[in-house]
Amino acid sequence: MLGGTFDPIHLGHLDLGRAAQGTLGLAEVLVVPSNIPPHRPQPLASSYHRFAMVALAIAGRDGWRTSDAELREDRRSYTSLTLQAMHREGIAPRDLVFIIGADAFGEIESWRDYPALFDLATFAVVSRPGHPAAALRARLPALARRMRDEGSDALAGPDPVIVLIDRPTADVSASAIRHRLLEGAPIEGLVPDPVRQYIARQGLYLDAPRTADAAPGARRAAAGRMHGQE
Repeated sequence: MLGGTFDPIHLGHLDLGRAAQGTLGLAEVLVVPSNIPPHRPQPLASSYHRFAMVALAIAGRDGWRTSDAELREDRRSYTSLTLQAMHREGIAPRDLVFIIGADAFGEIESWRDYPALFDLATFAVVSRPGHPAAALRARLPALARRMRDEGSDALAGPDPVIVLIDRPTADVSASAIRHRLLEGAPIEGLVPDPVRQYIARQGLYLDAPRTADAAPGARRAAAGRMHGQE
């Protein structure tokens, strides 16, 4: 499961899913756009447009599909509640893998139901530019005993774990993309081409308000925290 606001979905998001799928041999990657992120304002694009962009981005990718499960819920989107809903559908925690960037995982202590949410699924934490997954052991020592390095035995054992995956991912953020669109700059190479074409056809983000993280020279946020993730 790869979740986020996807406002818009970009190559960094896809790199996260591809890294986890390839490293762990995942049969399926389920991309779940959030409804109302708990850690940031409502997304600029509607849920309809964000779902459509995700569908375009993953079209043709083997084993990838998207879900509107959170978009149908009239509430804030929390990872723990979504994972619990998947359990009710018959998916065991041991068979669930939640994919997240190392930058976002660094803030995991602020998430709802921490640390109990680690009993709900295995977490696949993928390095992001400037945020190596291996550094999380020192940053979050309370979770170090749960962490495993990637490898053939990473998922061995009966309980969910935290797998650290060191793979390159695109240095791009949704806020940077929105800023470029507002400035009339091209976004080729930042989003899949069908997504770029969709944004152009629909005229998305052309009147997006400026924010601090979209300002020139600001830190380029990576694929961020679940249900507020960039």
